[in-house]
Amino acid sequence: MLKSTLKRILPQSWLHAVARGRETARYLLAAAFAWSGWTASIYYVLLSGSFRREQLAVLQGRCRYYRRSRREGGNVYRLRRNVHRLEKGLIMRPRRPSFAADYIEETVRLFHLLADRSPVPNADLQWAGDVLTEYFASVQPTPAIERARSSFLARCRDRVPGTCLPRERGTYQSTAVRFDDLLELARRRRSVRWYARRDVPRSLLDQAVQVAALSPSACNRQPYRFVIFDRAEDAAAVGSVAGGTVGFSANFNCLVVVVAELDAYADERDRHLIYIDSALACMSFMLALETVGLSSCPINWPDVEDREARIRQLLELRPDERVIMLVSVGYADPAGGVPASAKRDLDLIRSYWTLQRNPAQRLHPDGN
Repeated sequence: MLKSTLKRILPQSWLHAVARGRETARYLLAAAFAWSGWTASIYYVLLSGSFRREQLAVLQGRCRYYRRSRREGGNVYRLRRNVHRLEKGLIMRPRRPSFAADYIEETVRLFHLLADRSPVPNADLQWAGDVLTEYFASVQPTPAIERARSSFLARCRDRVPGTCLPRERGTYQSTAVRFDDLLELARRRRSVRWYARRDVPRSLLDQAVQVAALSPSACNRQPYRFVIFDRAEDAAAVGSVAGGTVGFSANFNCLVVVVAELDAYADERDRHLIYIDSALACMSFMLALETVGLSSCPINWPDVEDREARIRQLLELRPDERVIMLVSVGYADPAGGVPASAKRDLDLIRSYWTLQRNPAQRLHPDGN
C-alpha cells in the first residue's frame, strides 16, 4: 500500500533515482560476498532466502527417492536409470564380455517388485524386460550376474520378447522431413497470446505430448509431466498466477503446466536435470502443436514466493515437485498480434573452438 502511494505522489525523477540507488546497493552487497563458495553461502544464509525452496525441494526429493528404493517396494526412476545403463553397455564398442555386475541384481529385484505392483505390462516393464533378456543372452556370467539371471528366468522364462532393444542406426528409416521443412516450422512457431474461442481437442494435445515424450532425457528418466487445464475458466485462472500474463490470460482456452519431480534423483548434482529434460520436451511439444494447427506461448515461471505458493495449492504439489513453465495452447485469433521477436544473428550465438594441446596456450576460438 505504501509503495503504491509513493509511486503516485513522488516525481518520476525521484522514483528513478531511488530505483538506481537500490540497484547500486544490491550490486555492491552482492560483490562484497562474491569471492568464494564460502562467502556466497554466508550471503544466502544471512541475507537472501532465494534458494531455500530449491534446497528444501532437493532434500525432500532425495528422501522420497530413498524411501521408494528401500522401503516402498520399488523405484521406477532407479529402474529406468539402470536399464538405460544396460543399454549403453550393450552398444559399447567393443562390448565388454561382462558388465553391470555391481547393479544387475538390484535391477532384477526392482523389475520384479514393480511387475508385482502392475496388473498389466506397461511400457516401463516391457522395455526393462526386453533389455534384461538381451543382456543375459549377451554377457559372460559372473557370480552376481548368474544369481540375477536365475532370479529373472525363474519368473520370465516364458516371456515373449518384444522390440524395445538397442539396434543399429542403419536400421532406422530416413526421415522425409528436410532441413527447409524444419526451418519453416521453426519460423512459423511464434508465441501467440490471443486465441479464438474454440475448445482444444484432447486428441491433438495427446499427439503433441506423444512427441514431447520422445525428447532426450538424462538416463531416460523423464522426470516431468504435463498437467493440462482445457476448460477456459480453469486455464484463465491458473494462467493469471504467472507474472507475465497480465492483460491476456483471460482469453486462454487451454493451459499446460509442466511439473518436474526431484525425487527422480539421489544426488544434489542432478538437481538441474529437471529443467534441462523438461525444456527439451516443451520445445518438442510446441513444435508438434504447430503441426496440428494449434498455437502456443511458453510462459516464464520465475521463483516468486507468493506465486509458487498459489500454484502449489492449485495443483496440490509436494515440496519436491517444481513448476518448470506454463504453456498456453489454442487456435490463434487471426486478428491477434504476434511480436516479431527478431532472433540473434548466427555469429553471435555460435563459435567454433580448438583445444590447444600445448599447456602454455589457452583454449581459444578457431577463426577458420
